[in-house]
Amino acid sequence: MSYLRKRFSHIRAIVPHAAMSAATMLACSADQIVMGAHSSLGPIDPQFVLQNQHGAHMQPVQAIIDNFEKAKKVSQTSPDELGVYLPILNQYSPGLIEQCRSAQDLSKDLVSSWLEQYMYRGQRDAGDRAKNSAEALADHDRFKSHSRHINKDTAQALGLEVASLEDDPLLHDLVLSVFHATMITFQHGPAKIIENQTDKTFMKHRLVSPVQPPPPDAAPS
Repeated sequence: MSYLRKRFSHIRAIVPHAAMSAATMLACSADQIVMGAHSSLGPIDPQFVLQNQHGAHMQPVQAIIDNFEKAKKVSQTSPDELGVYLPILNQYSPGLIEQCRSAQDLSKDLVSSWLEQYMYRGQRDAGDRAKNSAEALADHDRFKSHSRHINKDTAQALGLEVASLEDDPLLHDLVLSVFHATMITFQHGPAKIIENQTDKTFMKHRLVSPVQPPPPDAAPS
């Protein structure tokens, strides 16, 4: 975002389908977000990958903090029940809780700073408004899931400057055409596409070929 802001003074984030998690954070650094009736943003609460006997799994940092706080309370009020929490606590490495709190702070600080500087700039209450929007987007207790979809109306209710893609039928058609073409391209393997308004394009595309099983009568190599 720092690079983009050095190049452009006004940025719109157009969301044809979904911009979740870190993509929501980037959208919040724009001057305006354009969403359709079918578009979604997502919560910005951080997630950690934890390893245990069942393998790797994603865990919301707020859930990690909540488990730790519950265990701490139980140890003070009902020590006999602490055994229930010991298997949970054993999977937490030293310093994990502080890492969780730092990740939460970073997520909110980045979004709040970007909103105040760009989307809400010039407004008398820009700082308070930016802080409130960032806090709401990062509130795991509110959305319950990192995958929860935030539609256009909810995004506007959270204070974000959101324009309706359907207000411009030509733009709506063009955006969805580009989106669908891009998704078809991605079906053939990972890709990176950058294109500007003068049709200058950079594309990096790696084809993924399916592995075909050998015929039944093939000799071992």
